Amino acid sequence: MLKLNSLLFSALVILASSAVTAQTIDLGRGLLPLTIPENYNSATSTPLIILLHGYSSSGVGQDAYMGFSKIADRYGFILVAPDGTKESAGDNNRFWNASDACCDFFSLEVDDSAYVLSIINEVKSDYNIDANRVFLIGHSNGGFMSYRAAYDHSSTIAAIVSLAGADHADIRNAPDMPVHVLQIHGTADGTIAYDGADIQGNSYPSAEESVSRWAAYNGCSTNGVTRELRDLEGRIDGHESSVLLFEEGCKTGGSSELWSIADGSHVPALSESFSQQVVEWLYAHPKTSESYSD
Repeated sequence: MLKLNSLLFSALVILASSAVTAQTIDLGRGLLPLTIPENYNSATSTPLIILLHGYSSSGVGQDAYMGFSKIADRYGFILVAPDGTKESAGDNNRFWNASDACCDFFSLEVDDSAYVLSIINEVKSDYNIDANRVFLIGHSNGGFMSYRAAYDHSSTIAAIVSLAGADHADIRNAPDMPVHVLQIHGTADGTIAYDGADIQGNSYPSAEESVSRWAAYNGCSTNGVTRELRDLEGRIDGHESSVLLFEEGCKTGGSSELWSIADGSHVPALSESFSQQVVEWLYAHPKTSESYSD
């Protein structure tokens, strides 16, 4: 069983955010800032990215760590980085109720799946959002939440990226619609184990099991193929991360992929190009077979 304090990595990521936000929304959990690209035009449909923080962190802290607001102008997407619920009054341990394993440790039974959908719908009502490019990125507990939201709202979400998260453990039928899935995971992760484990007796699947399951959901061939190495970790020399790709025979709008960071930790020192690589992957995986081009 993993100790709760092994999930407490917020000190590493709660930094002053440099994001410049142009608007806020309030869905009952306080003001929620949006990052709007400076070239936003209401006549042009714009991709939307929801960034979901890890256990005990915050939206601001997660963005300070991963840096997506810094490239919103360059890639032209709207970014929302919401906060999860605090476990108790005065407690900074924010969480997402994503699965039995992670991370509703006090059984508050918050409906975070509905909350994520409400954020998407609210932003859609205020901005011209490309319905084929609604994306989720999550770290740790936020990665678990990305899988949960993708399963529950497969007709809305085009693709997710989970860094050091995991899918649900139970066997289920495929969601209604295919969703592109990218799992990024360090092989030396001591908090959410690359090979799967449990939290307080509740199991979660391995990184490869998570992507294999979504390959099956998406109708892909179960034989994954390897691709070029990637540079995702700034402290490890060279291109240290392997790629396992499931894309043969997939239903339109679905695929599954695993980027394994060799010797990577739960909170890797992200390479300078990490956020760009993630956004470019998302842009190449819309809800339809259409490819993104500048």
